[in-house]
Amino acid sequence: MSIKAFVIGHPINHSRSPLIHGTWLAEHQIDGSYAAIAIAPDELEPFFARLRAGEFAGGNVTIPHKEAVFALCDSVDPLARSIGAVNTLVVTAGRVHGTNTDYLGFLGNLDAGAPDWSERLDQAIVLGAGGAARAVLVALHSRGIRPVHVLNRTLDNAEQLARSIHGPFLAHPLAAFADLAPRAGLVVNTTSIGMHGTRFQDLDLDLLPPAALVTDIVYVPLQTPLLAAAAARGLRTVDGLGMLLHQAVPGFEAWFGVRPEVTPALRARIAATLGS
Repeated sequence: MSIKAFVIGHPINHSRSPLIHGTWLAEHQIDGSYAAIAIAPDELEPFFARLRAGEFAGGNVTIPHKEAVFALCDSVDPLARSIGAVNTLVVTAGRVHGTNTDYLGFLGNLDAGAPDWSERLDQAIVLGAGGAARAVLVALHSRGIRPVHVLNRTLDNAEQLARSIHGPFLAHPLAAFADLAPRAGLVVNTTSIGMHGTRFQDLDLDLLPPAALVTDIVYVPLQTPLLAAAAARGLRTVDGLGMLLHQAVPGFEAWFGVRPEVTPALRARIAATLGS
């Protein structure tokens, strides 16, 4: 019997997930499918009825549903609960279990792109205070990074985020970058700035230590203005594509019973689509 999985979102046509999972299905010769399904917010509950009826083994959840599906799951693991969002669903015996693999994707991407990134790293700066920032904060906390400075244009949002997750998190306005940068070994952009030609203003990357690492969760374009500016200053950079690839691994294993690998060939295949 063919195993079916999915990614849901609204809109969903931009998703590269079907290409990622389709590559792994072919590679492992699995009788299965992975489809992108457009689900509007008011269609979530009927879709969950389809899940409980056994139509799918599970699937991924993307914008704007990661928080909404949290309440619809029959069970949610502690990690997803701490992040407050679900991006992976697994169906077992008519029950839908939710988890969040974004933090694994973030760590896996940095481990692959800069293997020693967390060694002797004391302070980090996270730009943004949205849903993606929550997963990144949990990931950094799991590696013992402290303190982590959360910078956001709206200080109230950064303060709320820092309070809502237990950890060594300090909230600041974006303008605090200049004061914090000289002691920061890692800068993470979790905002959408970098897409559609947008860029940060007044972030002086020259203030960062020479060994600092700059990474971006945005992967379209693959080299964002932030990463380009960091590279021009001789800083290490890791782009956001690997996060997308690595976060997909646990779900595929749960649905299809095989743990796939993120290979250079897969990365190149997905990267080739980013200009389209």
